Amino acid sequence: MTTAEWVAKRIISLCKERNISINKLATLSGITQSTLNSIIHGESRNPRLGTIRKISKALGITTADFFRDMEKTKIEDD
Repeated sequence: MTTAEWVAKRIISLCKERNISINKLATLSGITQSTLNSIIHGESRNPRLGTIRKISKALGITTADFFRDMEKTKIEDD
């Protein structure tokens, strides 16, 4: 799994936990729907940290919480 794939799966998982659609997350975070879709569908291979911070804030978690457990996943070199 690449970092981008992990980030996409993490966003999807957090949205499901909170019963929030990607469209709603876009509204809450101030990120365009197209940017979020690009991340989710793997078109954005290197999402910016600022984008992850906005997503985390919209989900009510810290950026550190967003990346929690990432080290437990085997990440391929990008």
